[in-house]
Amino acid sequence: MPRSFELTIAVALGAVVGMTWPSGMVATLVGALVGAWAWLWWDARRAARLLCWLEEPRGASPARLGPLWEEVAMRARRAIKAANRKARKASARLQALLSAIQAAPNGIVLLDKQGCIEWCNLMAGVHLGFDARRDIGQRIRNLVRDPAFIAYLNRGDYAHPVEIDGRAARPGHPQHIAVQLFPYSKGRRLMLTRDVTTIELAEAMRRDFVANVSHEIRSPLTVITGFIETLQTLDLAPEERAHFLTLMQQQAQRMQRLVDDLLLLSRLEGSPLPDDSEQVGVHDWVAEAMTQALALSDVLHGGTQTLTVVEGPPVVVAGSRSELLSALGNLLSNAVRYGGSQGHIETGWRLRADGGLEVWVRDDGPGIAAEHLPRLTERFYRVDRSRSRDSGGTGLGLAIVKHVVQRHGGELGIDSTVGVGSTFRLGLPAARVRLDDSVSSARTGLPGTALETP
Repeated sequence: MPRSFELTIAVALGAVVGMTWPSGMVATLVGALVGAWAWLWWDARRAARLLCWLEEPRGASPARLGPLWEEVAMRARRAIKAANRKARKASARLQALLSAIQAAPNGIVLLDKQGCIEWCNLMAGVHLGFDARRDIGQRIRNLVRDPAFIAYLNRGDYAHPVEIDGRAARPGHPQHIAVQLFPYSKGRRLMLTRDVTTIELAEAMRRDFVANVSHEIRSPLTVITGFIETLQTLDLAPEERAHFLTLMQQQAQRMQRLVDDLLLLSRLEGSPLPDDSEQVGVHDWVAEAMTQALALSDVLHGGTQTLTVVEGPPVVVAGSRSELLSALGNLLSNAVRYGGSQGHIETGWRLRADGGLEVWVRDDGPGIAAEHLPRLTERFYRVDRSRSRDSGGTGLGLAIVKHVVQRHGGELGIDSTVGVGSTFRLGLPAARVRLDDSVSSARTGLPGTALETP
């Protein structure tokens, strides 16, 4: 019913009631006014009900509001639903954003004007050593007490990050965290943390690598240059000249081996991973590596070392023959060089319980102290520099072995005890290993070796 019609009826009813009074026209006017005021009171009650519903709009709008207020309620309900949908979407986007920030590898902290934590992700707590939930509202300077960070915070110049020790830092295992602040929104600051330990270690390795390469090349060059100057300035006997030329050739060969190993490492790092298109028989692989080791043993020790092969089942490996031969050859070469003139060297292979292949090289040489084992596969790392140079090693052999094994999805294991010997194990995954049905079950000893069967 239209509001004007409701008002008209109320006024008319009031006038009719007033006409029954003896006062005549005055009573009629008073009755009409009373009817109008009664309608206004009723309409105000409907408006009040609508306002109460708008304060907490649950369910449908109140009934019996009249056309105008029902239209207002309907439009308000549509607006509220639209606002709720937008709020839900905004909340979902905010949660997705917060989840993405939580998953970020960097720490993120929001600081208010007073330097208190408004919000932070879990990685920031891991980096800086505080609880990402419990410490909300705490001053950042009370939680991160590193003097370098406090000075950075007080200085107010945030153009560059500051590095501090992380929570996981301990002697022998450093952790460096880069922290940088970014002002925003009227005094607030965004703080980013990043673990730069790996980057700094890589940079240190790069510097060491350049320094080691320079040193390894400079030493033989110095020797060759000295001999050339001697040959140019002195009148030497033929025997002396031949001796000097032999030494120069040895130094040139040393540099050539170093360059070859560096080029091999470069190819390993830059080439695609080996696929299963090439199949390598383990028996032939070990036989070829053992032949090279025997030749080296004859040259260095006159054949006084004992080299033994423990043959395993006939299997083939999917991978690069040249890379695998280089890896095993380096292990055998190290064993021959450092195993002693009367040493015993054993190599062999077996299938592991998980179907993978293990190839080992064991010697009874002087052994390696435990503190050196984690760094043996670093380029140019040597336990004893003088002994390594005397034996002709380049310091890159185990680095090559590690790269080859990793490229084939395997791992390199090292066990060593000082005074007892060392064992190096090449582990290859089952996916690259299968039994070779074409090989007879009869075992054939490798040339020049003592044969054992597990």
